[in-house]
Amino acid sequence: MALADFDALVVGGGAAGLMCAIAAGQRGLRVCVVEHANRVGKKILMSGGGRCNFTNTGTTPANYLSANPHFCKSALARYTPWHFIEMVERHRIAFHEKELGQLFCDESSKLIVRMLLDECEAAGVRVETSCSIESVEHADDGRFALKTSHGRLRAPALVVASGGLSIPSMGASGFGYDLARRFGHSVLPLRAGLVPLTLSGKHQDHMAELSGVALPVTARCNGQAFTHTMLVTHRGISGPAILQISSYWQPGDDLRLDLLPGEDALDWLRRHQAERPATELKTVLTEAMPKRFAQRLCDIWLPGDRAHRPMRQFTPAQLQAMARVLSDFPLVASGTEGYRTAEVTLGGVDTGELSSRTMESRLIPGLYFIGEVVDVTGWLGGYNFQWAWASGQAAGTAL
Repeated sequence: MALADFDALVVGGGAAGLMCAIAAGQRGLRVCVVEHANRVGKKILMSGGGRCNFTNTGTTPANYLSANPHFCKSALARYTPWHFIEMVERHRIAFHEKELGQLFCDESSKLIVRMLLDECEAAGVRVETSCSIESVEHADDGRFALKTSHGRLRAPALVVASGGLSIPSMGASGFGYDLARRFGHSVLPLRAGLVPLTLSGKHQDHMAELSGVALPVTARCNGQAFTHTMLVTHRGISGPAILQISSYWQPGDDLRLDLLPGEDALDWLRRHQAERPATELKTVLTEAMPKRFAQRLCDIWLPGDRAHRPMRQFTPAQLQAMARVLSDFPLVASGTEGYRTAEVTLGGVDTGELSSRTMESRLIPGLYFIGEVVDVTGWLGGYNFQWAWASGQAAGTAL
């Protein structure tokens, strides 16, 4: 097959890869994006329920997990949410803020993918889909040669934007990690992030009948806390609060819930005792949480006949004991749902071996790693897309 020469080859047609290709193409470089799936941007298309939570206006380095928390600062500072918003507005894509700075398309995430492809076309970027890579070689002249199902490609720069292991049904694979190791890079331990947690044994038995129940909680683990909704599932727990804390939790870690977020549980109980002494405890609890959850709480965690006892009958010590359950509810998770449903992959290519300004390898000149394949993982809420845009831009302008 014929050999095609480019200035840069980008492996992966997701958010980071397309952004990098656009930035490089706009500078006059000949760029080819190699995507093994039948279309680019599959994760973009499915994100935000098909409306794409494409950034978060409150993005700061504190919203990311990494072995080196300083690594993401340079790229995020140089390509902000407002830079991406400017592109979205230029393409006349209507969007709205849902909550906490999260921006979504009014219509469809397809518009974001279309925008990126239009930008690629305008910048002269070649995009090859359904293109599998059979081998990657690094020649003595410093150039990278890719043998693909579409022919041989060659360039002095290779950008790895192949994503993580999350959602394998969409084509996720460990390709980028394997390539990094082959070129001598360290890959920090990988695990599923932003993922539902599973329960087992008596902990699952206690929650089993509550599948479908959602309530606001503050989830706490390892010094982190997130206040949002928790959803009980048939296998465990999910919802934004749980997905967020899952990135900080590992099996065996202590996980606690505040079932009255924003309230001091003891003050809350005392107030209800003073104001509504004849009201049953269960009735009081159903004003703060779904009825089914309140009933189960009384049955399992607030034992005895407490559910139907009027508030005036509780002693100060009993109120304190109940307040501890409400504010420091112990949740013993057994594991996670894994990469099948995880939104991101924690860990990845060690940032100590990359330039934070350019994303270039410190070991192999001309080799770059961007996006999810790198050991930088954002919170839920548009932060991972912003890292993709920022790291892609950093590499694309440095090529």
